Amino acid sequence: MARSTLDRAAHRRTDPQWLAEAWERARVLVLDSAADGRALVRADASPPELVLLGSGELPEVPRSVPMFLGVEPDGAPVFAVDSPLPELPGTRAVGLREVGHLLLDRDAGIFTAALALTNWHARHGYSSVTGQPTRVDEAGWSRIDETGDRVWPRTDPAMIALVHDGVAGPEGTCLLGSNAAWPRTGGHRRFSCFAGYVEPGESAEDAVVREVHEEVGVAVGNITYAGSQSWPFPGSLMLGFVALADPAQPVRVDPTEIAYARWFSRREIGAALAGRPVAVDDGEHLLLPPPSSIALFLIHRWLDGHC
Repeated sequence: MARSTLDRAAHRRTDPQWLAEAWERARVLVLDSAADGRALVRADASPPELVLLGSGELPEVPRSVPMFLGVEPDGAPVFAVDSPLPELPGTRAVGLREVGHLLLDRDAGIFTAALALTNWHARHGYSSVTGQPTRVDEAGWSRIDETGDRVWPRTDPAMIALVHDGVAGPEGTCLLGSNAAWPRTGGHRRFSCFAGYVEPGESAEDAVVREVHEEVGVAVGNITYAGSQSWPFPGSLMLGFVALADPAQPVRVDPTEIAYARWFSRREIGAALAGRPVAVDDGEHLLLPPPSSIALFLIHRWLDGHC
């Protein structure tokens, strides 16, 4: 989902004359916050294709003022509105988690930015400084109260780390955990990389060390950055890392965070990705992260021997 083809054209956000003219010729993504941030895609398109409407085609009064997302390569301005989804033939409603990994770069960038902005606005109706109600300003890119106190969209940094033993070949192993909050359904248990928010006064690398130790009691080192991903659920930036650890260390899970953790070989991970059952516990089988998550990117990177 960390892809985009839009020019964000930030200098236009404070130009009301240009914005008014741009709205008349805009392409608009309708996103429904009351339906878990779903939007419409064309039902018969492969890969999925976002449905963007003209500003004059919006069927209902939006819940939000139009949010300016940027300008397409052909010069067309793109906006998003929070509104009930229209009933259009040949379309279906989807969430970003379902289709983010399938969308082309243009649509992935539009959907991700729109959802992140919508989620931020929904949580900032009042100023944290004055307590007064805030209103949308700068074409959706800030909120301001009557005293002039202004806030801008925030993104919370979070680390996510693939911990492995540094051994090459099929017997090399990585450490994955099953979050205590994840449901266990259909005879499968989901496992993923370890993740957590970066705390105040802490570097992202220090957060990797702390979070892994807190969650499974394992010390890690040789931490290297692998990439980042916007994760607008509701507003995070996932900073991806890989880190080394000794499998001889005992794994001691924090039960409030992690229900179960264990080391998996490349052979096992490859089998799970190929759709073959890999037993984990009590007759359950390994389920890996969804394709839209950076966690699966990190697992693939390790599986292919790139870390």
